[in-house]
Amino acid sequence: QVQLVESGGGLVQAGGSLRLSCAASGFIFSINNINWYRQAPGKQRELVGGITSVWRTNYADSVKGRFTISRDNAKNTVYLQMNSLKPEDTGVYYCNVRIGHDYWGQGTQVTVSS
Repeated sequence: QVQLVESGGGLVQAGGSLRLSCAASGFIFSINNINWYRQAPGKQRELVGGITSVWRTNYADSVKGRFTISRDNAKNTVYLQMNSLKPEDTGVYYCNVRIGHDYWGQGTQVTVSS
């Protein structure tokens, strides 16, 4: 079955960096697009960005120039490198794959203190 497992979240000061990982299994990783979403307290889940099977990336305007998504097909893992973090980046970060329907990981908490 499809599984997505996020890791790497934590507490960081504003201006700091974190790298999140999403380990995938149960599907052909290399041919699928993977997305990162986040959900802040009291807000709707929003798209952070994604990476296609041919390594094309897209980002929300709010994170452009600060976040970078990459993938390692040999490890079935997608990464979200987050630099220059701001308090408004706080939330639970999820990875997502759409194969017929959406699959989600359990999420990893990112907290950015001011």
